[in-house]
Amino acid sequence: MNKNITALYNIAQKETRKILGLMSGTSLDGLDIALCAVSGSGENTNVKILEFETISYSEDIKNEIRKVFAQRTIDFQHLALLNEWIGILHSGMINDCLSKWNISSSEVDLIASHGQTVLHAPKFLHQQEKFPNATLQIGDGDHIAVKTGIITISDFRQKHVAAGGEGAPLAVYGDYLLFGKKGENRIMLNMGGIGNYTYLPASLNAEEVFVTDTGTANTLIDIFTKYYFPEKSYDKDAEIARQGLVNQELLNELKSDDFFQKSFPKSIGQELFNFDFVQSALVKCGLENISASDLLATLTRLSAETIAEAIYFTIKNTSIPAEDFHIYMSGGGTNNPLLVKWLTELLPCQFHTSDDLGILSDAKEAVLFALLANETVSGGDYNFGNSKGIPSVTMGKISFPD
Repeated sequence: MNKNITALYNIAQKETRKILGLMSGTSLDGLDIALCAVSGSGENTNVKILEFETISYSEDIKNEIRKVFAQRTIDFQHLALLNEWIGILHSGMINDCLSKWNISSSEVDLIASHGQTVLHAPKFLHQQEKFPNATLQIGDGDHIAVKTGIITISDFRQKHVAAGGEGAPLAVYGDYLLFGKKGENRIMLNMGGIGNYTYLPASLNAEEVFVTDTGTANTLIDIFTKYYFPEKSYDKDAEIARQGLVNQELLNELKSDDFFQKSFPKSIGQELFNFDFVQSALVKCGLENISASDLLATLTRLSAETIAEAIYFTIKNTSIPAEDFHIYMSGGGTNNPLLVKWLTELLPCQFHTSDDLGILSDAKEAVLFALLANETVSGGDYNFGNSKGIPSVTMGKISFPD
């Protein structure tokens, strides 16, 4: 037997596996690195975060990614070069963290790498009949495995697409394995660049689990914060938005987009929610000279209302009172006090953060990919039945160090 297969087999037999989960989202903030101790699999999974750090992307890295990110026309050579370069960069960040934590690579069993999304194109968006749903993440797993010396599992979203999904959201798998609780109806709400949530029924019946993207969460707020204030990457504590007033005409125009009328579940990215999306609405409303504070207030309200309306879709389909739902927030939007305030006003649910469940909200997505990697090597026996958009598949491609 090949020594790498033997090593993988031995890892799968361990009682507890140390897995590095990596996540870099559409906000391009940087790389989240979570070292997790994972035991069991399936519904018997347990996880403990041993170390966590976010390594910020430099402006140079962000600018190189932006050349291809959510673009229909690109320099193809640049994309190919980026695939290798991002893998090497992530490897260096991993090695630096392990050195800082005084942990050798031999102590880590697996790396679970989400990669850097550069395009998300569900069929309803690209509208080309002969082509399927598509998504693309770069940061080659072989480079990470070779540069770190650690078996790497990557490119998780392709199997989801191959099995009939849109490639997103994938958080449902980890949410179900880790956060379901008998007797409590839970909404696991992640507010990164894009908002998404998983409904975990009190029955723990996998076939009742539901997941969807809601639309923009931080993406548009971040884009226009940087547009008006180049020195800022986001509206910290909603300082700018709180000085403005929501423009109802603009809000209505933004919400009139077909995406918000499309049936659930659905997924989306900056291919739709980008600078031009807002600029077009501003022109239609004759608001090209709107103040920065009013625009950011309106965009924050857009996120709040569309997230709340999506969650209400799930609530009303259960016949369970909204007051009996517990919403656990994670992602950067959790740190936006205006967004959170409006959500709590729009939804009469009980609000918490994933920190209350023992998982740092900023680390949650990286942890969830560590769980997917754990399922790849030692689990994969969950069954979501005919739940739309949640194929019951094992995901990820395996890269060996040598």
